[in-house]
Amino acid sequence: MNELSVGALNIVSLTVSLVVLVIGLVMWFFVNRASSRTSEQIELLEELLDQQKRQTALLRRLCEANEPEVVKEAPEVAKEDDEVEDDFIRLVAER
Repeated sequence: MNELSVGALNIVSLTVSLVVLVIGLVMWFFVNRASSRTSEQIELLEELLDQQKRQTALLRRLCEANEPEVVKEAPEVAKEDDEVEDDFIRLVAER
C-alpha cells in the first residue's frame, strides 16, 4: 500500500508539471504574439510619421508657391485712412 501512494504521488507530480508546462507555453505564445504585433504597430506608426512629415513639407512648398505677392501701400495713403478713422471716432457721441 505504501508503494501505491509513492507511485500515485509520482503520477500526480508528473501531471502537475505537465499542466504547468502547457500553461507556461500558452502564456509564452500570447506574450510573444503581442510583442510581435506591438513591433509591427510601431513600425507602421513610424512609417505614418515619415509620410506625414513629407506631406507637411510638400504642403508648405505648395503654399509658398501659391502665395500672392504683397503690394505695400504708400505711407501717405495709410495716413489719410488714419485721419478718416479719427474723424469718424470724433463724430460718434459718447454715452
